[in-house]
Amino acid sequence: MSKHGKKYLAAQAKIEAEKNYSPSDAVALAKETSSTKFDATVELHLNMGLDPRQADQLVRDVVVLPHGLGKSVSVLVFAEGEGATIAREAGADAVADDEETLKKIKDGWTDFDVAISTPEMMGKVGRLGRVLGPRGLMPNPKAGTVVNSADLGKAVQEAKAGRVEFRLDKTANIHCPIGKVSFSEKQLFENLAALMDAIKRARPSAAKGNYIKRVTLTTTMGPGIKLDLSQVQSMEVGE
Repeated sequence: MSKHGKKYLAAQAKIEAEKNYSPSDAVALAKETSSTKFDATVELHLNMGLDPRQADQLVRDVVVLPHGLGKSVSVLVFAEGEGATIAREAGADAVADDEETLKKIKDGWTDFDVAISTPEMMGKVGRLGRVLGPRGLMPNPKAGTVVNSADLGKAVQEAKAGRVEFRLDKTANIHCPIGKVSFSEKQLFENLAALMDAIKRARPSAAKGNYIKRVTLTTTMGPGIKLDLSQVQSMEVGE
């Protein structure tokens, strides 16, 4: 007995298991084979030729996807004084500039998608690590979420526009959303190209051999579609 339902198996039947698809064909197939009743997320999964145990082979960076992620992003900013004003004017959904909000987060409130902080606030933010860390919400300079007050406006706007973080996990994989099934093929293709460009730029100098081993495109609860490695690596932003 298969553990998958009829819709999944019907979708899987449209994908040739041994075939490596071009990025444009894979995007079209992902849209065609998504069978969820809701607007599924399209994700890229990369198996990397890196050793996650080596600090000089880790990958962690951010990319602003040209068409965003198709969802409204809730942003919280840790800032005081002028920084708090800038954050509010830029459209931050919440600003933690008082003890009451900090205590609320310490007690478990995490009703936001992205947390950004000024360097001056990181001492207080650090004490919230138990709450923010496990949820991937801890501000980090490498992820572009610890910024000076002057750059807060841009950081908030980018987060809301579709800036996503990608990082190498413990199994040497990178998983990153690139949009929704309701996006056009062109939008998904351009988001995919932007992500691949950022991942190529983030290659650590200590990386040896094949930097990227395998690339698979999937949708929420949908089957994986293998991409042709040479084509996906040669994608250009703005094609």
